[in-house]
Amino acid sequence: QTVTDAIRYVGVDDNTLALFENQYPVQPMGVSYNSYVILDEKIAVMDSVDARATEEWLSNVARVLEGRRPDYLVVTHMEPDHSGSLMRLAQKYPEMKIVGNAKTFTLIKQFFGTGALSEDRMLEVGERDTLSLGLHRLRFLLAPMVHWPEVMTAYEETEKILFSADAFGRFGSLERTARAPWVPQARRYYYNIIGKYGAQVQALLKKISALEIKTICPLHGPMLTEDLGEYLRLYDLWSQWEPEESESILIAHASIHGNTAHAAKTLKGKLEKKGVQVNICDLTVTDLSYAVASAFYCGKLVLASATYDGELFPPMREFLEHLRTKGFRNRRVGLIEDGSWAPAAARLMRTKLEEMKDIHLYETVVSLRGALNQTSEAQMDALVAELC
Repeated sequence: QTVTDAIRYVGVDDNTLALFENQYPVQPMGVSYNSYVILDEKIAVMDSVDARATEEWLSNVARVLEGRRPDYLVVTHMEPDHSGSLMRLAQKYPEMKIVGNAKTFTLIKQFFGTGALSEDRMLEVGERDTLSLGLHRLRFLLAPMVHWPEVMTAYEETEKILFSADAFGRFGSLERTARAPWVPQARRYYYNIIGKYGAQVQALLKKISALEIKTICPLHGPMLTEDLGEYLRLYDLWSQWEPEESESILIAHASIHGNTAHAAKTLKGKLEKKGVQVNICDLTVTDLSYAVASAFYCGKLVLASATYDGELFPPMREFLEHLRTKGFRNRRVGLIEDGSWAPAAARLMRTKLEEMKDIHLYETVVSLRGALNQTSEAQMDALVAELC
């Protein structure tokens, strides 16, 4: 696969992985581990791949090299899905230097041992340092905590290509998702993996705003060559925790026997009659990564939960905990609780929401005693009036 005449894709699709980072479902779409080779007077390999894909990657690299030997392996990110094959390439080409920043080499020693690389093989770079390959020149821009402390990006000045590490990545192998839209799985990837570090993403966006970028080469998902302005706009929006649709509403419900779910669906119907865009999510069956992405997408959120043993029903508790850890903020939230004899869910959800920033609760709380009745439906109508 060709990026340009001199820059080749040597990454590997993984269509067998069930859980990315052992928690995010990626079936049946798979995931790609992206790596690139820059062919010039000197040759640079840009990142390695997960250990699951080592042999195929080494074969891809050798095919592109056509008997030549790489001068550099540039490590923009040390997470094991990108560094898992690092030492295999280093051992195969003992004269090849490893390019990274000070924190990169700290992590290399942690993962592979203090004696893994001799000092003369470690080429340390810092902010705005350059590496000339001949006609091509890499300029390094550090991007700490996007989303590990050692992350850096590399801008190839001649062909105006940004090697963006995990930024602008997306779930989905290239083979299986070649025609899929970028945004849905990029959104899920961003909010669940990078989302906590919006301020650091903002800092990176500021650095690259002065660059002329023709292609973005991330470590997961497709190379981006068109609509770059839209991708940059979305990253700017996402990294400020702003909704994509400020008037749309997500109703997230966690129901034990179905009454809370029925109330959530009733609310959805009432809102749709008012012309409101509504998404609904059953937290007992929907993977949390999708629910989290939907919550960030929408400008408003309604939480509907049963009370369970005097506590929040676990699917709702887990959802709120995930939102908190990803920096959920700046939203208006409505509450629906259910409890046959001692409803406590609204109070408990409120306590969880108070741990988040700039959350504004609607005044009306819908409180069910087992099932929706005339009293609780009147409360629901009052909540609809507030939401609209």
